[in-house]
Amino acid sequence: MRYFLTGAAGFIGSHLVDRLLAGGHDVVGYDDFSTGQQSFLDMALRNPRFELVRGDVLDDTALCAAMSGCDLVFHLAANADVRFGTENPRKDLEQNTLATFNVLEAMRRNRIRRIAFSSTGSIYGEPEVFPTPERAPFPIQTSLYGASKLACEGLISAYCEGFGFESYIFRFVAILGERYTHGSIVDFVKSLRRDATHLRVLGDGRQRKSYLYVHDCLDAILVAIDKAGDRVNIFNLGTDEYCQVTDSIRWITERLGVKPQLVFTGGERGWIGDSPFIFLDCGRVRSLGWTPGLSIREGVVRTVDYLVQNPWVLDARP
Repeated sequence: MRYFLTGAAGFIGSHLVDRLLAGGHDVVGYDDFSTGQQSFLDMALRNPRFELVRGDVLDDTALCAAMSGCDLVFHLAANADVRFGTENPRKDLEQNTLATFNVLEAMRRNRIRRIAFSSTGSIYGEPEVFPTPERAPFPIQTSLYGASKLACEGLISAYCEGFGFESYIFRFVAILGERYTHGSIVDFVKSLRRDATHLRVLGDGRQRKSYLYVHDCLDAILVAIDKAGDRVNIFNLGTDEYCQVTDSIRWITERLGVKPQLVFTGGERGWIGDSPFIFLDCGRVRSLGWTPGLSIREGVVRTVDYLVQNPWVLDARP
């Protein structure tokens, strides 16, 4: 197989590149390096089966040319800074929705029919059913990020119907692990590195969140692509547990050996669009034989260890 990956130098994308190369496949990585790190591809760049193309998903001409000859597209590139969506509403539209349209059009022109897409559990907004299944009642959108990703899902489904595509749509919880570059764990570790005596926490700390270790995530994706056979295949990806924000803080501070005073900003949401409870029903992907290997706590601890051993990552993104 010859695979095409957008966001190849990112946290999840670079791990997927390594996994596919280890399986003996050819891989074309596409990234503009606005947030991706070339060092994450050091091992891949030594492999003759890997080709790296520096390009923007908004450049439809370059994207179409780079995709030529591939069999399946992993579309992972996106604006993932959910918290700041209201500060620049156009960013989610362009980097998520319009970029996905460009990917689909490049596929159509290259006669590529299979796409795996990184969506998000944020598309459920603030659901009333927990754990939340893929067929939950259609939600009211609470974040621009979630709304843009849901629009992407709609485009992908329509291309499946209109042009005979086959899609694998993955609604992630927060992903953790090595090469993790943004999110609450990075924010907390970075803050504690500056001042181990105080830690500012958005919201009241009682928000309930779910996390998944990156290699468990990739296992689920590859199992689904191998075994699912519908035209549009939608899977929640997460664990059968959740934790409070204060739980994750406790695991982090214990691992770092610090005891900061927690300063809460107040309210049940950390920012506009922050869902106070995320817990997905992952029974569908489990029915294919997948099971996560690490608990949330183990994933958090492993991520902290990586950040301590690679402090440059804490400053890699603003």
